[in-house]
Amino acid sequence: MPATVNHTMTPTEWGLLLVLSLLWGGSYFFNAVAITALPPFTIVAARVVLGAAFLALALRLTGGRLPGDRANWQSFAVMGILNNVIPFSLIVWGQGTIPSGLTSVLNATTPLFTVIVAHYLTNDERMTPLRVGGIVVGFLGVIVMIGGDVLAKAGAHLLPEIAVLGASVSYAFSVVYGRRFSRRGLAPLATATGQLTASAVMMVPIALLIERPWLLPLPGAEVFAALLGLGVVSTCLAYIIYYRLLAAAGSVNLMLVTLLIPVTAILLGALVLGERLDANDFIGMGAIALGLAAIDGRAFRLLRRAPA
Repeated sequence: MPATVNHTMTPTEWGLLLVLSLLWGGSYFFNAVAITALPPFTIVAARVVLGAAFLALALRLTGGRLPGDRANWQSFAVMGILNNVIPFSLIVWGQGTIPSGLTSVLNATTPLFTVIVAHYLTNDERMTPLRVGGIVVGFLGVIVMIGGDVLAKAGAHLLPEIAVLGASVSYAFSVVYGRRFSRRGLAPLATATGQLTASAVMMVPIALLIERPWLLPLPGAEVFAALLGLGVVSTCLAYIIYYRLLAAAGSVNLMLVTLLIPVTAILLGALVLGERLDANDFIGMGAIALGLAAIDGRAFRLLRRAPA
């Protein structure tokens, strides 16, 4: 019997979603640094190898273990293809050509694709007008924050843009597919380790055969630091939170993280780098907050119950 999920997230789950947006938001920066010296498949291979290694260490230290049955490892392989191999490669390749802002906007379409996929492939995450409306409003908020002029550049590099959209579609299928692991009773740490290990087994031969990274000039320290950030921060830590949220909050709620990533990036720029927030930032954040409130549903239910 499929496990049901909470459509209304708890404060703890909202907090974890915010942390996940920080961890995944950093991957855009790390990718931008690494792509200056390394080809896409090599970056992705390094990311999943480092992520799998650190997760395996964490699993061992906590006394956990990976399942040994064939069915789970087949599922890990499918999840690795949908959630890592395809989207990581497409995003890194696309980000080598198109600006990070446009990449963020295109990636923010993930909840739209997820709500469609979940509607047809699950029994408990059906499409509702409030959910769809909330996602659209949130997506428009992302466009306002990044700057409407970013869309004027859309179409200049059509193939990389289609690649990033393809990554969003792949994420949508992966997050719905990944719900099966919690139904099997697998711990989030074991699931994350298994799917990243499967991804590493697939990505390393691809990088070695196609890009032959041993022939490249030795990258600088900043590139190695970016790879470490990708593997540990944006992959190892992020996937522990990812599978915990997926089991509790469901696929559509989890993919709302792509709406929050631009918010956290801009707020970090203001708090850490002293960048100035303008009116578009506040309007965009307001629209995203309204969209998230609509998807959450509690505020709207209270309004409906209030006396006229």
